[in-house]
Amino acid sequence: MSRLPVSLALAVLLAASVPVAAQDTGWTSLLDAELSAWRTYLSFRHQPGYDGQPPVGPDGEPLSPVGYDTDPDGVFSVVMEDGEPVLRVSGEVYGAVFTRRAFADYHLRLKVRWGEAVWPPRETLLRDSGVLYHSTGEAGVDWWRSWMLAQEFQIMEGHTGDYWNIANAAADIRAFPPEGDIDPIASVRQPFRPFGAGSPLGGFCLRSADHESPAGEWTLLELVTVGDRAVHIVNGHVVMVLDALREVGDDGAERPMTGGRIQLQSEAAEVFFKDVEIRPLDRMPREYAAYFDAPSD
Repeated sequence: MSRLPVSLALAVLLAASVPVAAQDTGWTSLLDAELSAWRTYLSFRHQPGYDGQPPVGPDGEPLSPVGYDTDPDGVFSVVMEDGEPVLRVSGEVYGAVFTRRAFADYHLRLKVRWGEAVWPPRETLLRDSGVLYHSTGEAGVDWWRSWMLAQEFQIMEGHTGDYWNIANAAADIRAFPPEGDIDPIASVRQPFRPFGAGSPLGGFCLRSADHESPAGEWTLLELVTVGDRAVHIVNGHVVMVLDALREVGDDGAERPMTGGRIQLQSEAAEVFFKDVEIRPLDRMPREYAAYFDAPSD
């Protein structure tokens, strides 16, 4: 399969299929009972002790990933709640659903709620998932051999809104630097610092604060991204500001990441998604544009 294309014209991509009601509001639903806007990729049932190497079977031979558009165990399914479609992700096998189309310059919003099931290798760890955006290329290029090159808006108990770089992605984030065993933490009052591929600060940054809803309730996530900039928002609170989203090549050359597909992760925990909607933007909204100016005192 060739590299997946990146579109820089969201409105054009959507025009042929957007119903009139969605055009009136600007929002387009990405979720229906057939998952018609999505494809799937599944990799492996990772086990404790996984070290980034190709998983092997009892005979010591490398295992093959489940692959694209095949889901024999029903990792991804749609259930109806109050007459509305809800995506259930069992988490049993690592992987993702990913949009058939690439998007750029948009406002994405969705609601997420944890289920009960957990799987190896995270049976005793925090429940984990994520929204991966500006996704390009083949799946399976990351450490877990499960996802495309992307930027991650983490969904994790107590950590929703964190940043991880996936594969060779990188970004500048307004954040306090790490110190000793203390992780870097996002703050709109701090300057932009580099994270991800090629950065001595590593590829992880904590969100500024925990704004996740209580257990059993839905949490509203919003991602606002224009060009190579993005804002992570949890239940109406800005928890991270990112600039200079980019891919770093093996030769150190940098390429801006300004669009791509959207992945919703399966990562060893049951999770539900609903009200997954997107609308195009022609500029960064004014209420967020100020975060890219010099930090306030």
